[in-house]
Amino acid sequence: MTDSYVLREHVKNNLPGIVERLNQYLRGEGVEEIKSILQRVGRGGKLPHWYELLATGQSMPNLDGKTIGSVIEMTLLGVLERHTLSSFKIPPLEVNPAKGVDIPLLGLGVKSPSENFCTSEPFFSAYERVLGNESDAVILLTDYQTAKKNPPPVRIQIIKAAYLRGSEIADRNLCMIASKNKQMLYEESESLCKKMLQFLCHINQQDWRAKSLLRLVNSLYQDDAALNELVNAIEQDFQRKLKDDIKKGVEPNSTDELHKIIAIRDSNQKVSTIINACNDWVIENHKDFARLPNDNEWQRFLKSPLDGKIGMSFALQWRYNFGNLFSLLPFSPVASVINHEAHAAPLISDFEILD
Repeated sequence: MTDSYVLREHVKNNLPGIVERLNQYLRGEGVEEIKSILQRVGRGGKLPHWYELLATGQSMPNLDGKTIGSVIEMTLLGVLERHTLSSFKIPPLEVNPAKGVDIPLLGLGVKSPSENFCTSEPFFSAYERVLGNESDAVILLTDYQTAKKNPPPVRIQIIKAAYLRGSEIADRNLCMIASKNKQMLYEESESLCKKMLQFLCHINQQDWRAKSLLRLVNSLYQDDAALNELVNAIEQDFQRKLKDDIKKGVEPNSTDELHKIIAIRDSNQKVSTIINACNDWVIENHKDFARLPNDNEWQRFLKSPLDGKIGMSFALQWRYNFGNLFSLLPFSPVASVINHEAHAAPLISDFEILD
């Protein structure tokens, strides 16, 4: 059987054609071509409840994100099996997120945010925030937000698409900060480097002290004078926010939060003091939840390109924000294919692909 890497590369290289065919089916054109596939992967070996409506170009049922995601996943699988991968000797494809990846045979995930750029995904480990996923994914941006406002029949279309390696499905800003400090901090102290990774993966950027510490971690290897200036600027920000909160009748942050930042200014060992202050924040706010990286996560971090391309925050689930990714491309009836390495932009039609 063909190696899954070869199959994923074929999907990646043929993404424009895949999206074109997928949009055709989502408009109700030629859906009978994949009817048998949809029946096979449908619950209980039956056609999905939305098939007849889709095939006749009518409004999709229950216009909610979960339903649309299911329609897109199953229809995409039909495109891949019937067209894109038909020349390869592979067994029938299945959609099975329970196995940890949407299309297990390919080792490929499918994510379908709409124009708000966000999706929610199951939460497994905080370290995914910097390390990303262990599987690649196709990201299909839909016009769901616009389409649901239109009178029926409502037809969902893919307006932009991207193929992301697993490591790219990580927080862009946090990866940049980790990459900036990784080598020097590791050489100085493996323990401190692990604490930095722990902080970046567990940070709540709505928290004033955490956000202030992130500013310091971003400038970790500047000289002492520059770091002291940054602490001064953070102190001034605190005082401004304190006055604003009092005027608004909002309970202000405790001055103890500020004192924990000011203590960094008085230290002669800036790097270790900043990282240990980050560790203190993690322990105070997350307690037992915020463990240090295990051996597998640590080895992945040391080898990782740290090339995250999206925004990620978490509560009970991950909230993925693909705004950074798709903001590289304007919405337009004529679209561009952008290659990260070559920066080439050949024209295609109807939708946009980011590779």
